[in-house]
Amino acid sequence: MSIERIPWNQYFMLQAKLLSLRSTCTRLAVGAILVRDNRMIAGGYNGSVAGDVHCVDEGCYMVDGHCVRTIHAEMNAVLQCAKFGSATDGAVIYVTDFPCLQCTKMLLQAGIKKIYYLRNYHNDPYALKLLKLKQVEVEQVKVDAKYLDAVLGGIEPEN
Repeated sequence: MSIERIPWNQYFMLQAKLLSLRSTCTRLAVGAILVRDNRMIAGGYNGSVAGDVHCVDEGCYMVDGHCVRTIHAEMNAVLQCAKFGSATDGAVIYVTDFPCLQCTKMLLQAGIKKIYYLRNYHNDPYALKLLKLKQVEVEQVKVDAKYLDAVLGGIEPEN
């Protein structure tokens, strides 16, 4: 009997989704995983600068329709590589929501060669233009419900 293994893109996307559960943003919980050669090299979620208050504690700090307190998940993942000396050039990213324009530009400058995302989120036309210009592939990942059931199977909810 052979065991059906979860495809890599769904495996890493579920890792990004799991990481999003650490988010301290009350508007949108996002997780991101940087991967090279099918190995995770860094992860990030959206939240405040370490040591600052969090949106879940004091609400979002809104300026011009954006929370300026929050560092995006993609940026936190790339910054983790910078902090611990892992190269990002040639890596791919799995992110729960399509990257904003600023994160797209940052990912391009970091040498990310492919972006996998779970959900569309204000997909910026200029970001799409830049991705095409730099020939960076973008792929939406659909997670098969059977893998969600396999992950959650047998887990009893806490009371």
